[in-house]
Amino acid sequence: MAASKPVEPQSGSGLPRWQLALLVGTPIVLGVGAVYLWNRSKTKDSSGKRNGERTTPEGSASPVQGQDGPFIKNSSPLDRAQGAKNKGNKYFKAGKYEQAIQCYSEAIALCPPDNKTDLSTFYQNRAAAFEQQMKWTEVVQDCSHAVEMNPRYIKALFRRAKALERLDNKKECLEDVTAVCILEAFQNQQSMLLADKVLKLLGKEKAKDKYKNREPLMPSPQFIKSYFSSFTDDIISQPLQKGEKKDEDKDKEGEAAEVTESSGYLKAKQYMEEENYDKIISECTKEVESGGRYTAEALLLRATFYLLIGNATGAQPDLDRVINMEEANVKLRANALIKRGSMYMQQQQPMLSTQDFNMAAEIDTRNADVYHHRGQLKILLDQVEEAVGDFDECIKLRPDSALAQAQKCFALYRQAYTGNNPSQVQTAMDGFEDVIRRFPKCAEGYALYAQALTDQQQFGKADEMYDKCIDLEPDNATTYVHKGLLQLQWKQDLDLGLDLISKAIEIDNKCDFAYETMGTIEVQRGNLDKAIEMFNRAINLAKSEMEMAHLYSLCDAANAQTEVARKYGLKPPTL
Repeated sequence: MAASKPVEPQSGSGLPRWQLALLVGTPIVLGVGAVYLWNRSKTKDSSGKRNGERTTPEGSASPVQGQDGPFIKNSSPLDRAQGAKNKGNKYFKAGKYEQAIQCYSEAIALCPPDNKTDLSTFYQNRAAAFEQQMKWTEVVQDCSHAVEMNPRYIKALFRRAKALERLDNKKECLEDVTAVCILEAFQNQQSMLLADKVLKLLGKEKAKDKYKNREPLMPSPQFIKSYFSSFTDDIISQPLQKGEKKDEDKDKEGEAAEVTESSGYLKAKQYMEEENYDKIISECTKEVESGGRYTAEALLLRATFYLLIGNATGAQPDLDRVINMEEANVKLRANALIKRGSMYMQQQQPMLSTQDFNMAAEIDTRNADVYHHRGQLKILLDQVEEAVGDFDECIKLRPDSALAQAQKCFALYRQAYTGNNPSQVQTAMDGFEDVIRRFPKCAEGYALYAQALTDQQQFGKADEMYDKCIDLEPDNATTYVHKGLLQLQWKQDLDLGLDLISKAIEIDNKCDFAYETMGTIEVQRGNLDKAIEMFNRAINLAKSEMEMAHLYSLCDAANAQTEVARKYGLKPPTL
């Protein structure tokens, strides 16, 4: 599917790279894409109970000799404090939080300052009562007292994290919940979910500001060529035709009267052939402002490059104009609808996206690109049967479309795999074999087959498929990243995996997927400073606000772990 950050042929699943990063099915890299948040398994604590919200105070609510009720003569201050706490626990369980707070306050006042463990418990219990009254500032204050006396007090740290979230103090909330996750070895669902939530909120906030003020960045030539190769009915990506050549390039019987050298669009097309991409937008602007005969083409080409540099705001008016030009070539309008629909999907507006793809299918029923890219949209929306139908329609119109054949196979495979249907899985795997036999020059077929083979733990054969991809497209950096991830899962070979990802960066130093993947691996190796450096590089290369938000989440997670390690002397688990 075309987009401001298009789905790449080597992405394997047809998912955007930010989403694929969450789904790399490896024990060693399961957490790639979220650093430490994606272990969602529901674990049990030592008592066999499910971990969940911590809402109750600590300590028995039953009377203990010398505690609760009238104080026994000569009882120690600590005994009297424990008695007050136990009485507070009874009030707490009865829902009488104000009385419970009074009892816990009495326990705090009675407790000798040297008894830090008990005193921290009393503060934490009072915080629990304040929490029930939604007095978040008081919760933070009491939990802070508890943590000062017992720095690794998980219950107090988590309660403070929840209160800080309510107070919209996301940074400190993240630090607390990160400490909790590390202390609990990432085994508690509630703390993991809170960390996930806060990271996403922080990521969105930072990306909104950064993306709006970012400097436009042209992707690498490899990325741009990969993008345009996903279209077959795209007029603006075709080479210059005879009638479009500059005057000096035409023979005497050429159509010199049709165009002149001053055509900005034709100059832009020439720059495309020369891979001089930075000049294309300005030349298209000249064509549009002069009202030249190629205005529609220039608008679409300019919009396409706006999308490629991550400027959806600039792209949309141009796409809107082309779509509304009823006199324009229908293929131009359909292509504009595909690109606007893809842009909407990047902006998480699936209904608008679907409308645009459906409109494109209505106005240009025999445009294979519409069905091909709509099929990828349907995969993203988990509408696999509809995706297969679209790929079939694309194949009917263009039987030689190896890309559509391969993606149809992957859609069928994914449906069978998620549905746990072994016979259909095997049918899909046989389909891949047929695709690579009939289309041996299609790198996409090998890449998608490799992803399916990896799922099936047929690592050796998957490795062979990635090698074939590299033979066909040696300058495709994404293939090297996926091959590197495969080495981590298959052989647990960190050095080889990192070497392959480094090779990807050498081939394409604008490959944000490579930086992101290397960052997540460095987190799991415990190299947090290096990880943060990699995430920041990826952030500067992000092609959509959504992707940038995801990358900020990763960077914030690594930063939080660094701060927690410094503050509490903790170290997250490493490879």
